[in-house]
Amino acid sequence: MIVRKYTEEDLPAMRALWNQIVEEGNAFPQEEPLDEESGAAFFAGQTYCGVAVTEEHLIGLYILHPNNIGRCGHIANASYAVDASCRGQHIGEKLVLDCLAQAKAHGFRILQFNAVVESNIHARHLYERLGFKQLGTIPGGFRMKNGQYINICPYFKEV
Repeated sequence: MIVRKYTEEDLPAMRALWNQIVEEGNAFPQEEPLDEESGAAFFAGQTYCGVAVTEEHLIGLYILHPNNIGRCGHIANASYAVDASCRGQHIGEKLVLDCLAQAKAHGFRILQFNAVVESNIHARHLYERLGFKQLGTIPGGFRMKNGQYINICPYFKEV
């Protein structure tokens, strides 16, 4: 498996993986799936998109973009997706490490995650193991697919 910059040929698989996470309804804030047009625009609008690929399949991806503008434009934000059939194989770790390198290469000074769902313990343990610090807890900050509101835990790390 390698992590590399996405290409246009990756877009159908990226869209399918992104929509898989959206449909699960327990990690991304988006509620609407990406179609061919909106997906191409969404991924093209990011500062950088990395994909984890094997010889056969795209198995993970991340998006990297500014968290804010102007005087706060040096803070990046990212989102990660790993195919459900491949979780537990340290793909997320490889995506986060590549993302940190790309954040630095693109001039960001901090990588911040705004909405890590409190129950996403695997992601939280990974972030903490990689040196991210939790900023606090936002009570009821995320609405799950079933309508339940649960806490979110923002994280950050200097790059």
